[in-house]
Amino acid sequence: MFCLSNITRLFRPRFLVQALRPMFIQVQDTPNPNSMKYFPGKEVLGSGTMDFSSIVNTGCSQLARQLFCIDGVDRVFLGPDFITITKKEDVDWKVIKPEVFATIMDFYASGLPVIKEMEGDGSTPVNDEDDETVIMIKELLDSRIRPTVQEDGGDITFVEWPSGIDNFRMQGSCSSCPSSVVTLKHGVQNMLQFYIPEVVGVEQVEDEVDQVSPEASLKETAKVNATLAKNENDRSETVAVGQRSSFVPIENLDHLATFSA
Repeated sequence: MFCLSNITRLFRPRFLVQALRPMFIQVQDTPNPNSMKYFPGKEVLGSGTMDFSSIVNTGCSQLARQLFCIDGVDRVFLGPDFITITKKEDVDWKVIKPEVFATIMDFYASGLPVIKEMEGDGSTPVNDEDDETVIMIKELLDSRIRPTVQEDGGDITFVEWPSGIDNFRMQGSCSSCPSSVVTLKHGVQNMLQFYIPEVVGVEQVEDEVDQVSPEASLKETAKVNATLAKNENDRSETVAVGQRSSFVPIENLDHLATFSA
């Protein structure tokens, strides 16, 4: 049987400690039963958020790209210090959770940046053409609304304000949450109307990237899997000739995570 004690005999103990010590992943439930927040104990974006609805749109983030290669992952959302994974409706968390742990651990062990580049501080930009009402909406969004939504593993972004109706885009766990309409209509709308009487109502708009075809997603996933398989093969060959590897092949990763459900 291949167990942890066997790994200890194969690797010098100090190597094993160095490989495992940095990662204690905490998991937190969200109002959306299909979404979970993962806290790697390390900085993710540092500031701001990024939402990925398909692997096709993950060119700027190797972490999001690798997470989409897990069968059953439907959406990836990156926050300042957390990662929100949204699974497909027919997939059990018990099936994909160990793979999510392994993917996050392997990524941070690689030393790669979470994203290729990041501009700005994540706040809603104010444009020259914005009138006073739009500026007030954006300021209220950043100061009072977004922090609360991000606590639930998601985000909300301003799209436009035509004829008194605010259009917003829900991201992360909020994008498919059953209570997102309630959050938008009763929470966001009530707060905006209290401070800004010009606001008549709020509406949710869908992101254009949500319309990516399944064929495109499958093609991109196959490409990434081929690259990961090649890297894994190269890494195995390196270990075979006696060089040190930071990768420890432990099948059951549950004991490495601290749950805070």
